[in-house]
Amino acid sequence: MAKVLYITANPKQEQQSFSLSVGRAFLETYKQHHPEDEIVELHVYDTDIPYIDADVFSGWGKLQQGQAFEQLSKDEQQKIARINELCEQFMEADKYVFVTPMWNFSFPPKLKAYIDTLCLAGKTFKYTEEGSVGLLKGKKALHIQARGGIYSEGPAKEMEFGDRYLRAVLSFIGITDVETIAVEGMNAFPNEAEAIKQQAIERAKDMAKRF
Repeated sequence: MAKVLYITANPKQEQQSFSLSVGRAFLETYKQHHPEDEIVELHVYDTDIPYIDADVFSGWGKLQQGQAFEQLSKDEQQKIARINELCEQFMEADKYVFVTPMWNFSFPPKLKAYIDTLCLAGKTFKYTEEGSVGLLKGKKALHIQARGGIYSEGPAKEMEFGDRYLRAVLSFIGITDVETIAVEGMNAFPNEAEAIKQQAIERAKDMAKRF
């Protein structure tokens, strides 16, 4: 049995979102073909995700100096404990599905805040004399990303930073088996928007059977 962490980063309602609609089609098909797997849904806009702020840096510094966790301030304790909780939840999963829209060539900032809780030295990666080494080997991920324009090819290709960044971070922590379903061109070709979504849904369903 595998554990799947389904991570969405979109404040819209599912029926109003291309990415979430495709993501839901993937998830429902996945459940049908992998009924024994455990699925945990994490919606970052409905989740308490601490920013890496002054409290977090202060608390980390105190812990590195040998202070006990109980000696930290209340805010430092709460934020660091929550960051560790999110990181450990991520570490426990075997497969990951990220569902995001493209905002200003990347993804929503709440997802960046979430990603920041996952990159913890000693947990998801470690430093060695040869450089950093990712610790989450043998896992796999899928990124479903909706893009209003065409970014998989052509002049705008180099302006797509969301999928590229996510792949870079996942590789950094050891996850190199990553696939992408791009739902793109809906704003560039509004008359084809529904067809684009349906084609992406079919790709997602096919992916779900073998993911």
